[in-house]
Amino acid sequence: MDGSSTRLYSDQPELSPDEKPPYLRIHAINIFVRDQDQSLRFYVDQLGFNLVGDVRFGSGQRWVAVAPPDGSAVLSLIAPKPDSKQYALIGRSTQVVFITDDVVAKFREWRKRGVQFLSTPRLKQITYDRQPHAPGSPDNSQMQGEHAPIWGGVFTHFKDPDGNSFALVSFDEESRAVDAQRRAVATKLESERRSAQELEIAKQVQARLFPQKLPPLDTLEYAGRCIQAREVGGDYYDFLNLGAGRMGIVLADIVGKGIPGALLMANLQADVRSQCAVASQDLPQFLKSVNQSFFESTDEGRYATLFFGDYQDSSRRLRYANCGHNPPLLVRSKGTAERLTATATVLGLFEEWESSLGDVQITGGDVLVIYTDGITEANNADGEEFGESRLLETIRRHLAAPVPLILDAILRAALEFSGGEGKMRDDLTLVVARGR
Repeated sequence: MDGSSTRLYSDQPELSPDEKPPYLRIHAINIFVRDQDQSLRFYVDQLGFNLVGDVRFGSGQRWVAVAPPDGSAVLSLIAPKPDSKQYALIGRSTQVVFITDDVVAKFREWRKRGVQFLSTPRLKQITYDRQPHAPGSPDNSQMQGEHAPIWGGVFTHFKDPDGNSFALVSFDEESRAVDAQRRAVATKLESERRSAQELEIAKQVQARLFPQKLPPLDTLEYAGRCIQAREVGGDYYDFLNLGAGRMGIVLADIVGKGIPGALLMANLQADVRSQCAVASQDLPQFLKSVNQSFFESTDEGRYATLFFGDYQDSSRRLRYANCGHNPPLLVRSKGTAERLTATATVLGLFEEWESSLGDVQITGGDVLVIYTDGITEANNADGEEFGESRLLETIRRHLAAPVPLILDAILRAALEFSGGEGKMRDDLTLVVARGR
């Protein structure tokens, strides 16, 4: 390196409209103390501050930080070496000002806890002194009296155990602002708490919507899983009991994410489950009825892709309808692959709707993988998609493994490719079935 400075901002692109600006706040105000443990007890036990952090670094240096219960200011309690310049700063005025809506009440509270105040709270008014009008200066003759008040308030000063002094004030306008801010913060926190609680309840409810019991089959081993990009999502899979030795395999992807997608998912699931008895008798009519119900209960532009398979244990045959969904992959025991392409358009967009059917046989060692586009469209840092070819390669690599291991391998590969769950942009939902 040549030691020259680098202009980090010169080639940086501007933020796009959907990007948030970089986070910015004051990190901390340094307060120099002799004994961090003693100071910590003072700020937490006597002033009622919150402990923000107490970390010891590899160098042996300790970082202790506290914050008042309201607001976001942080005080770092630093114990400098006795021979340092910072050590000489212990015991001076910190120029730190704490504001409260009631100085007298805070004064009484802290004094009972042993806090040393330099004076009792006093009322002070800052005024503007009227000066004689000088040539060329603005005329202030419109001001009444010799002094004009700017603001007034109550103030006092207190010390910590090391003699560092702080101001405690209450200004008329600022007190009202503090009170308004406190109410706004409390309202926001309560709203966030309720939202988080409601989302957690919704997450638990949606988890119960996924299949809790697996219909028993002699010739097919199967499993499904959904990893949601948010607390709740719009992907749906199901295993429906259509009678002895017969099972319906469902996987759907609702347009939209979060709460709207979850509500539509629950609506589609209710339609499918309530009418699934028809599927074993007349699968096209069943799907037509589901489309009609979904069409009538959703807004224009809302739709779902869906794969429905009717598997019969005795014949090992799978009759299926692919309603605009990603083509599932049927990988034979020797590694050849078949794509179960669309037999109809998506659900919910059109009132007049029909579907044809496909038919395949799943023999011993064959693996069927049904998935949502969250897997194949998972992006890496370069914007490249995981894609069908990587999915197929992963299936072939684990073709002889039990179904749960195949399922885990696919999800792990997609997540590792895209940078982990924190980078997910869409739900990952997967059903894997393997002929026994």
